Amino acid sequence: MLATPGNAPQDDGWAVEFKWDGYRGVAHCRGRGVQVISRNDLDFLGRFPELAILPDLLHNRTAVLDGEIVALDEDGRPDFGLLQQRNKLGSGVRELRPSRPRIAYFVFDLLHLDGRSLVSKPYDVRRAMLADLGLPGDHAVQVPPAFMDTEPEAVLRVASQYGFEGIVSKRVKSRYEPGRRSPTWVKTPFRYTQEVVIGGWRAGQGNRAGRIGSLLLGAHDGEGRLVYVGHVGTGFSQKVLADLQRQLERRSRPTSPFDVEVPREHARDARWVEPGLVGEVEFRQWTTDGRLRHPAWRGLRPDRDPSSVVLPFKR
Repeated sequence: MLATPGNAPQDDGWAVEFKWDGYRGVAHCRGRGVQVISRNDLDFLGRFPELAILPDLLHNRTAVLDGEIVALDEDGRPDFGLLQQRNKLGSGVRELRPSRPRIAYFVFDLLHLDGRSLVSKPYDVRRAMLADLGLPGDHAVQVPPAFMDTEPEAVLRVASQYGFEGIVSKRVKSRYEPGRRSPTWVKTPFRYTQEVVIGGWRAGQGNRAGRIGSLLLGAHDGEGRLVYVGHVGTGFSQKVLADLQRQLERRSRPTSPFDVEVPREHARDARWVEPGLVGEVEFRQWTTDGRLRHPAWRGLRPDRDPSSVVLPFKR
């Protein structure tokens, strides 16, 4: 279930949670076995072995949990940049050894328990049952607070003070709607982010000569076409640029992957790639011609499928 962007609700009947800046993951726990699956069916357990503790915390019960995997800084605040530093771990014993940074799985919903589906139950009932599981508050698996009787605007102010990404307001009597972006969940962020598909790159100048200067970005419109939404050349570390270049050179292709022509000034000297990598940018606003204004790179999103990257408006 996904949230609809919007302002914090003003009427009664809403619970409010902090908006966590990480990877969405659904945990399937069956006795001693556990899988943590992304929105595009990527298994996160190899990358985040801390979550292997879930069966012990649940005393080997069968459950399906919904939550967000985040990396925490020294003050215990989510930091998406730190999450990007977690490399994929190899197979075998290395998968059982956590590495820095500190990872936490913030569980905010309970979808199944002991073979019983809870998706038709109201949000407040699911949250109460989640609380009854007794997951610890200072562990790699945590249940974050849900404010049932607090004005969303008040929680929004607290989120701002603590550097969170924003809030998510949820109707207390709403059911869980798998796979749907529902108006009964409303996300109110402090800054705009957009998932993007990398369709090509252009070489830079100076100390970036011969290397990535900017990425050419796209998203799918209402007709399913991959359209150009702009380019990004800031927000990269040298390590990130080197890793991106290795991945993109393996995906090289002779023609543009975009279904709509890219403006000549941006297509000039472009090096096109197969549109298989999804990233995320932070930006100020959308321009009238559907371009990202002042985007900055945030990182790759291995938990996203390119086909799921869509424009937030009709074009």
